[in-house]
Amino acid sequence: MSTMSGKNSPEGEEGAGRMKSESWGQSNAAGDVRRGRVILVAYLIVTLELTFLFMQFGVMPYLAKSLGLDSVGFGYLQTTFGVLQLVGGPIFGRFADQFGNRAALTLSCASASAFFLLLSISTSVPILFLSRLPSVFMHGLPGAQKVITDLTAPSERAAALGKLGLCFGVGIIIGSALGGVISTKFGIFVPMYFGLVGSLINTVLSVVWIPSPSKPKSEHRKTEHSSVFNIREILRVLKFPGVMEIFLVKVLSGFPIGLFLIMFSIISIEFFGLEAVESGYLMSYFGVLQMALMRTVWHYCIIVVPLVFAFNVLGTITDSILTKAVPSTDTGAMLGICASVQPLTRTVGPTLGVILYKQFGVSSFGYLQLIVNASLFVYLLKSKSPLRDTKSH
Repeated sequence: MSTMSGKNSPEGEEGAGRMKSESWGQSNAAGDVRRGRVILVAYLIVTLELTFLFMQFGVMPYLAKSLGLDSVGFGYLQTTFGVLQLVGGPIFGRFADQFGNRAALTLSCASASAFFLLLSISTSVPILFLSRLPSVFMHGLPGAQKVITDLTAPSERAAALGKLGLCFGVGIIIGSALGGVISTKFGIFVPMYFGLVGSLINTVLSVVWIPSPSKPKSEHRKTEHSSVFNIREILRVLKFPGVMEIFLVKVLSGFPIGLFLIMFSIISIEFFGLEAVESGYLMSYFGVLQMALMRTVWHYCIIVVPLVFAFNVLGTITDSILTKAVPSTDTGAMLGICASVQPLTRTVGPTLGVILYKQFGVSSFGYLQLIVNASLFVYLLKSKSPLRDTKSH
């Protein structure tokens, strides 16, 4: 009796409540540590993937040239890569929504492994083009964005997504520099071997560390009834209020930068006369490039500083707003569509870039950037519908 009365007394209830509160607090603390570790692993996977990707970007034009491809053929190679990623981005996003982040990131890393494997044995033009095929599912950056979106509160999301810009910069700096040095000293295929080993490591990291699913099962059931390849479901997310406007701003503002980035390797060889190592060093300094009124490499480097800042800030802000503007069950599809922006540029960019370069010179890329962004600036100032970052329900 005394035991039961003790349990029912105010002191007993208060003690039980305190123990429950402490247990809940410890559980939350452990959960926060776990989420923090998962996010760090996502950052690591992105950094490694981008490092290896930019290693091959730096040597790709030299490999293509050694196999007999001219600038037109290299443009076709770039277009093939762009089309595959353009098609695969939204599908990858839907795949992440339906099967979880672990499955999506593992698919991306495994595809990267196949990509580098084929690239490492590309001793002919047909195999070189075949090596582009696995890139349809190589979407480590949107995969990591999906992990971070699911594991962070809306108020913390912009800061967490912004750190991916740091990962992007590290990948460009290390990858571009190492690609030129390694290919020059040890052979043009050695960076591909590094990419293959690193991608396999990323695959293991994804399987071991990334939780799946990150959302409650009740949320995943809402998307299980439709196919990953359902185009109508993919495009449906653009119909939420404000989404299309923000998405178009993202596309238009990034197009001139992406256009020149596609042409960078060719311009480095033909306009500046750089070798693979020098091209890698230059690429590692700025990553995202522009050339308004430039005549030397030093002009190049000065102009890029504010451009990189603006590009990264704009990308982070738009991605954060777009993921908040759609339901949590559609964040993967939204990020997949966002991931198709750069592939879209790579698809139409080579043809347009060659025309601009041949007909109007290097400075035409800078003028295009000025015209597009000045127009967007005026539009956003006069826009009556402000860009809100409220979460859609």
